[in-house]
Amino acid sequence: MTHSDDIEIGTLAERPELATRVYDIDDTWPEFIARDLVGYALLSRVPEEFPRYCVVATQGGRVIARGFSVPFNAALEGREEMPDRGWDQVLAWAFDDLRRGRAVTTASALEITIDVGHLGRGLSYRMLAAMREAVQRQGLAALVAPVRPTAKHLRPRLPMAEYLREVRDDGLPTDPWLRVHVKAGGTIEKAAAASMTVSGTPAEWRRWTGLPFDRDGEIEVPAALVPVHCDTRHDRVSYVEPNVWVRHGLRP
Repeated sequence: MTHSDDIEIGTLAERPELATRVYDIDDTWPEFIARDLVGYALLSRVPEEFPRYCVVATQGGRVIARGFSVPFNAALEGREEMPDRGWDQVLAWAFDDLRRGRAVTTASALEITIDVGHLGRGLSYRMLAAMREAVQRQGLAALVAPVRPTAKHLRPRLPMAEYLREVRDDGLPTDPWLRVHVKAGGTIEKAAAASMTVSGTPAEWRRWTGLPFDRDGEIEVPAALVPVHCDTRHDRVSYVEPNVWVRHGLRP
């Protein structure tokens, strides 16, 4: 548990009374992200099942940030530390390993969400540091993260593999969230081509975004990292989001 500037950061194992309040945050997640089926089925169970891997920040008793990660076994046949199916895959593996009582080898971050009133104050760095420390305390040597770059939505048609290679004059990533991870000691490894998938009808996407979805082809959607594909003939709209795998080696 850390205390600074009236902000307390600890794991949900240390602060179990906050497990039901971690979503009491004013966040900026787009509506369609919550429609990912793997996340819809499993994410709400993460605080209860993996409290030692989840961190929470409060100020004056109010939750102002949360960070979720999950442990999984990356050594099983057919698995790897950083799969192409990214966020969806590691979340599914974590719950499969939990159900089967398997030993775990790695942890993957799922999200770090900061209340909009506390953005730009360095809290994301502190939450990432707390998550790294939490995973390290469980004896794991690595925290991997399928990172959702915060500025990628501004350039949806640029391939993610190209985006992750863009750096500033000082050698740090141009993307702010990737930069946080690199400054914290992470290394950018590769793109996760299909980290999250959201599929629905044009009518559903109209409700989620306010856009018409009345034509076929690729449609740029606010907050989407790549264009969304609309097929009106088959009444189907699909969004396959790429993320960026970052690896944090942890001291044993």
